[in-house]
Amino acid sequence: MHKAQDPHFAERVRASFSRQQAMTLIGARMPVIEAGYTEIHLPHKAEITQQHGFIHGGVVGMIADSAAGYAASTLTGHETGVLTVEYKLNLVAPAEGQLLIAEGSVVRYGRTLIVTRAEVFAINHGKKNLCALMQQTIMAVHGKKEKAL
Repeated sequence: MHKAQDPHFAERVRASFSRQQAMTLIGARMPVIEAGYTEIHLPHKAEITQQHGFIHGGVVGMIADSAAGYAASTLTGHETGVLTVEYKLNLVAPAEGQLLIAEGSVVRYGRTLIVTRAEVFAINHGKKNLCALMQQTIMAVHGKKEKAL
């Protein structure tokens, strides 16, 4: 179990997510924010599919990256930003369904580097299917506030 440094982490993360225009563009939302864990939900829409009708792998990577990155952010202080250093994404099944859910969680929290993971599930007619796994390294940027819109 991870402990948040900022008692107002959920409000801070929610506000940050609302400023992320890329998530707005694809229609994603973040209904779950807990210490060390977030979920991003993405409804299926034609504008984010590839030529076979599946949600594009790049979009799957976007929500995995953001879910895990925001999971890291839930544990940082309010004056600390987070930036992705690297991630490895395995697309294990087509992202086919009415909804994608990216579940991001913190594996190891350090002062400078935070290791996270994400699992992305496609919900297709009520059945939850794993479609992607990601491992990520996040860099904590101390004293760096986010850019205001």
